[in-house]
Amino acid sequence: MTALSNSNIVAKLHAALNFPLPGLPVQMQMAPQPRPGTERILDPTLNCRRSAVLVLLYPGEDGQMCLVLTRRAQWLGNHRGQISFPGGSMEAGETIVVTALREAQEELSIDPTTVEPLGQLSPLYLPPSNFCVYPVVAYAAQRPTLIPSHDEVAEVIEVSLAHLLSPTTRHVETWQLHSQPVRVPFYAIGSHKVWGAT
Repeated sequence: MTALSNSNIVAKLHAALNFPLPGLPVQMQMAPQPRPGTERILDPTLNCRRSAVLVLLYPGEDGQMCLVLTRRAQWLGNHRGQISFPGGSMEAGETIVVTALREAQEELSIDPTTVEPLGQLSPLYLPPSNFCVYPVVAYAAQRPTLIPSHDEVAEVIEVSLAHLLSPTTRHVETWQLHSQPVRVPFYAIGSHKVWGAT
C-alpha cells in the first residue's frame, strides 16, 4: 500500500468521524453474548470510571496501514493479560484526547507531538471493571518507535488493517465465562484472540 493510498484512508477516516457514529448496534456485532450492562453506556448519568484508549494508525514497515495493540501485564488490577489498545484512566482536568495520548506515551513511549488526532469512536461501558472507555482515533505519518513499559505491557502487537478486514480473521467460539456459556466473537491475530472491548 502506498503513502498516497494511506493518506486517502486518513482523509476518509477523518471525514467519517465527523458524522454521527453508528454506536452500540455496531459494537454489539463483536460483543460476547449475552452481555449484561450493554445499555448502561447510553445513560448520561452513569457513574463509571472514565478512561480513554488510543487507536493509532500508521504505515508499517511494508507500507501497509497498521495499528498497535498491547498485551497487558499479568500483575495489573484490571483486564490483566488481555489484548488492548494503549490507554487508561482519565486524570482530573484532562480531556479524552489528552488522556489517550498520555497513556500511549506512558505505555509505549509514543511521542504525542508525532500523533494527529482524527476523532473519536463511540464510548463503551465495561461492566466487569465499571469503566466507560472513550476511543480516540489518531494517525502518525511514520511508524513510531514502540518501547513498552515493563510495568504495564507484556507484549507489543502490530497488525495491519488489511488483516483485520479479512473475513478469515474473524471467528466465533463458545466459552465458559462466569459459569455460563457465552458466544464470543474475536479477531485471530497470530496466536492471540482479540475479543471483548478491544
